[in-house]
Amino acid sequence: MMGWLSGWWRAGTAAVEPASVRDAARLAQLHGASFARGWGESEFESMLSERNTLVHRLRLGHKTIGFAVSRIGADEAEILSIAVDQAHRGRGLSRTLLMTHLGHLAGRGVRTIFLEVEENNQPARRLYDRAGFMVVGRRERYYKQPDGEQLNALLMRRDLS
Repeated sequence: MMGWLSGWWRAGTAAVEPASVRDAARLAQLHGASFARGWGESEFESMLSERNTLVHRLRLGHKTIGFAVSRIGADEAEILSIAVDQAHRGRGLSRTLLMTHLGHLAGRGVRTIFLEVEENNQPARRLYDRAGFMVVGRRERYYKQPDGEQLNALLMRRDLS
């Protein structure tokens, strides 16, 4: 009974942990549900096997509900993507994921982190603003939507040291 009870107790606890190749299908599913052009399972498998790429999964109980992916170069990194399952948004889980991910990047010697975000994506902009990122540039018509519309991207930066 204690095993069942401890499993039930952990079911509501969020954990951020390194992702592995066996997570690729779920990460691709989450990405596809979150972005106009989702990355496929093979793209995640490639990223997960690269030494300069850091991938964390956000787990709630036994279910992966989010991820963060960054590519590291020397003492800089770029967040390539971060997503949380729509059913679990608005609970502060993306902040937990992002801040844990940034801590691991700092632990690998990363001093500066960059990312691009769609200019009109207010939830993501709030997340990054609250995490200390500053807008340092803008890319006109960077994101192409399925309907052909092109949206602007903001380039953001945060120093970790």
